Amino acid sequence: QVQLVESGGGLVQAGGSLRLSCVASGSIFRIIAMGWYRQAPGQQRDVVAAVNSGGATDYADSVKGRFTISRDNAKNTVYLQMNSLKPEDTAVYYCNARVYTDYTKWDDYWGQGTQVTVSS
Repeated sequence: QVQLVESGGGLVQAGGSLRLSCVASGSIFRIIAMGWYRQAPGQQRDVVAAVNSGGATDYADSVKGRFTISRDNAKNTVYLQMNSLKPEDTAVYYCNARVYTDYTKWDDYWGQGTQVTVSS
């Protein structure tokens, strides 16, 4: 099994910054990619940013230029630096990892979620 533990959420005023962290542990053979998703009340869960094992990144249009995803492969950790936060960024943020647990088997794993609230 693989566990993802997120930290760093909270309440911040519009224009402020937060940094989310997610650590993966357990039966990890190789992590293919890690990313962050978010889900606002009544909305579907959408991808925010992702980074693969080679360091290539991708972002949702709504966060480009404001959020930065980074990854520490040695620590199995992914970060999301969120700057210039807006009230519409308010959501529960979930960490995701696509993990090989042996040579042939991979699966997607999720963290428990961390609340980010941006006040206007």
